[in-house]
This record gives sequence, C-alpha cells and structure tokens, in this order.
Amino acid sequence: MSKFIIVSMSPLPASFIESLFAPYRGMINAEIEVIAVHDLSKEEVKKVLEKADIVLGDYTFRMKIDKELCESMKKVKLIQQPSTGFDHIDVQACAEKRIPVANAGGANSVSVAEYTIMVALALLKRLIYANETTAKGEWPQWKLMDLGTYDLYGKTWGIIGLGRIGREVAKRVKVFGARVLYYDVRRLSKEEEEDLGVEFARLPRLLRSSDVVSIHVPLTPETRHMLGEAEFRSFKPGAIFINPSRGELVDESALAKAIKEGWIAGAAVDVYSEEPPPKDHPLLELARSGYNVIVTPHIAGANSDARTRIIEHSIKNVIRVLRGETPLAVVNMKV
Repeated sequence: MSKFIIVSMSPLPASFIESLFAPYRGMINAEIEVIAVHDLSKEEVKKVLEKADIVLGDYTFRMKIDKELCESMKKVKLIQQPSTGFDHIDVQACAEKRIPVANAGGANSVSVAEYTIMVALALLKRLIYANETTAKGEWPQWKLMDLGTYDLYGKTWGIIGLGRIGREVAKRVKVFGARVLYYDVRRLSKEEEEDLGVEFARLPRLLRSSDVVSIHVPLTPETRHMLGEAEFRSFKPGAIFINPSRGELVDESALAKAIKEGWIAGAAVDVYSEEPPPKDHPLLELARSGYNVIVTPHIAGANSDARTRIIEHSIKNVIRVLRGETPLAVVNMKV
C-alpha cells in the first residue's frame, strides 16, 4: 500500500494528528505518516520537507514558512494552514513553486462575530467596571450614570473589511437595530448591500460617523498600521473600537493614547503585535488602571466550536488533495 507523508509544524504530537486522519484513510487507500517538526532546527526541517506530500502549518504562527523552506518542498501538493490567519507563510514564494496554500477561512467567522458583539455591548454598558466594583461591595449605580452607559439600538456601527467575518458581524448588528456602514477595498453590488442592509462609506467618513468601529481585514503590507494617530483623532467623540483581527493593523501606542486622552471612549483588543504581549504593554496597563478597555488573549476565533470546525475543514481539505481533487479556500490564487 502506498503512503503519504504529512509534515506538521504545529506543537501537537504526530500520533494525535495521525488519529485525526484515521477515519479517512479508506477514502485514499493509502497509509498516512505524520512527522512533527515543531522542535527541529531549520536545517532538519528542510530535510524532512524534501519528502513531504502535505504540510500542515503552525496554528501558533511561531514556525514560519519562508522562501527557504518553500524551496525544500520537492513534491508538496498542499500547505494547509489550520487557522484563518496565514501571514506567517510566504504565499508568494509558494505560488512561485506552484504550491497552493489553503486556510480555514470561514470556520471561525461566527465565533469572531459573536465575540465582537459581546465586547461591544460590554463596552457600551461598562460591564467590566460594573462587575468589578460591585464585587468589591461598592454600589456604582450613580457613578455609572455619570460615566454613561448606552444602547446599541439606534447607533451606527462601522465595519472595516466586509469579508466572511465582517458579514457575520453585520447580520448580528442589524438585529439590534443599528445602522451599518462598511469600508472594503471591494465594494459589494447594490443587491448585496441591500440584502445585508449595509451602506458603503470611505474610511474617513466611516470613522467620523460611527459609534462603534470594528476591524476585520487580513494583515498585508497595505493594511499594516492602517489605523494610526491621525485615524483615531478622526473618530466620532465617544466612539469605541474593537480589534479581533491582527495587532499589527493598528498603531497600538496611538490607540492607547486615544483612550487615555479621551479621543475615543474605549476599546476591546484580542490581538497584539507581540503575542503574548509584555506586561507593560500600554493597552494592558490601561485595562489595569480602570479605563474602559477589554483585553483578551487571542480567543475570539479560538473557542471549542471553532476549533472543531477548523480541524474538520483542514483534515477534509487535505484528504481532497490526496484524492486528486482541487483544494478549497486557497489563498494564493495564482496557483
């Protein structure tokens, strides 16, 4: 019986990954051997990659697939990244080698959308402050009235990036009776806009018009630091900001300054330019100091339900390719 070699760059044991493929072996009539390389040196990894049929990317993003590693892939049919993000993979180098790179796009869209709605409501209602002070035996009812707590109903929500996640956010925001503006490099058709109930706006207009702004774009050279001090200064007074996408999309120092100086009323951040962030990270310090800031450890799209969907999608996509079929969710479309 023939055998396929799958090289895994994640920290999961090879035996565990093999067990995930076990139910599907009958579909390819071949053995599957998984080789875990997470703890190997780069030179050792290059040697293993020479015999790989499939590469599973690192969901922790620590083990990068650069051009040098890509050159070692002599017969790789697919690089399957078990996550939505793939900015640790040189997709252009892979395209030049005719190696498709696929992600698990869409598998965690609902999870991220629900997180985004959750933290928006928590910021508008100042839930963290209310809970912490009440738990201490204080009674912050009048203090909260002075600070201001608000409804989502009747507000304007600006979505930066109307891909899978952005659309799921838009669907949920509309249920609350809020107006939805969106900015994306590709404008939807009039029919799509009407179906989703969204209105296109250039980024400057979206920022100055929205009570809530959330960002849902991939990290690329064009989107890195797309929101800096000038953008945060242009926000509508009293607005809140949510970033469940990538830390590098935002100038974090500028965001911290915007919160501290009151240009915006608060923020929820799930991602950071360095993960885990240092303890003296300015956004963590603001959260500890009682500002209307929510910080979480990159969990928006990583709950148990999302992980199950990501694993299922990744395994089935690999099996598709081993059966000679075209992979789904390819991100380097030149292939």
